Amino acid sequence: MTGAQDQNKKNGENEKRVISMASPLYLHPSENPNMSLVPSKFNGTNYDLWADAFRNGLDAKNKLGFIDGKVRKPPGDEGEDNIELVAWRQCNAMIRGWLRSSIEEKLHPSISFSGEVKEIWDELRGRYTAGNAPRVHQLKGELGECKQKNESVTEYYTRLKVIWDELANYSKVPPCTCGSAAALTKEREDERVHQFLMGLDDKKYGHLRTNILMEDPIISLTRAYGLVLREETHANMVKAKEETVEAAMAVKTYGTGRGGAGMKGQRTDQEEKIPHCTACGKDWHTEDVCYEKHGYEAVKARGRGRGKRGANGGGGSFGRGGGRFGGRGTYQANVVGTSSNSNTTDTGSLPFNAEEIERIRIMLASSPEGNDKLTGPANEDGDWTV
Repeated sequence: MTGAQDQNKKNGENEKRVISMASPLYLHPSENPNMSLVPSKFNGTNYDLWADAFRNGLDAKNKLGFIDGKVRKPPGDEGEDNIELVAWRQCNAMIRGWLRSSIEEKLHPSISFSGEVKEIWDELRGRYTAGNAPRVHQLKGELGECKQKNESVTEYYTRLKVIWDELANYSKVPPCTCGSAAALTKEREDERVHQFLMGLDDKKYGHLRTNILMEDPIISLTRAYGLVLREETHANMVKAKEETVEAAMAVKTYGTGRGGAGMKGQRTDQEEKIPHCTACGKDWHTEDVCYEKHGYEAVKARGRGRGKRGANGGGGSFGRGGGRFGGRGTYQANVVGTSSNSNTTDTGSLPFNAEEIERIRIMLASSPEGNDKLTGPANEDGDWTV
């Protein structure tokens, strides 16, 4: 045998020793036994959900046959010539590590992780699988009580989907080519549509539910969920728009509360103390001394008459309608009328406290002409004095 022939023979033998990437015995160099294949670890009570997720992870790595018994241990002894047995042993050890990493540490002492993976898997299934009938009864009870309670449509649908998926693990549709399986699948989906609609909020989606049930045949679950989700999105948009309008109206009302008419029912507690004219809608005077309603001359004449009666009656140098604030109406006249030389003040009919009244007295006392000569508003004639 020549050197070239000997080299070709060795290359052919090496090719037989390489495990194909399509084989369940193949391990990628990046895989390690400390990784977990499931998002949530097994805690002793969530076996069905955990087992389904773990099987899915093994299937993605083409290793599901190790726990199903389809990939059996190759016969023979381990050695350099039995490459398949070596690869099987490595895969078996790798899956044992994945199992350990996917189970909470508190359960490790009760589980033997030695031997073949299939034996470990069968032990877990026999120990933690609950009876189908009690669990199915419990799930159907939860399904009947599942209602939308102050949550979004997505959150409500997610809770339903978890129950449906677990029930499907206990009641699988058998494969069939005669059409019976398709009919059974359609019947199961129609039942889910009714369950989804029954749990919706009556106030928000009662009318939409009626429209959906009017369809014949009933629409699919995906379509029903899409319609309800669209209705929720539209309702949220309308609500956001209404809140924006209310906020804008509140700002407008606050800005016009003291200088303009404002809005009925929107005056603050402090603004309620300010006299308000119901005729023109302005503040700081009342309807009986409103220029726009009675005219300037009529209000002026009324103010002079009240000023004289106030002076004769001892009500102070401002009377009821005269004085510095005469043009602003009865409210200011009453307040100023308390600024007499008397040491006592009756505040029972005034919306001011003692501190506020004292501030008004100090303001009046600081006038250049004193309390005896106070002119009226700037837009009135200069002869409005007392």
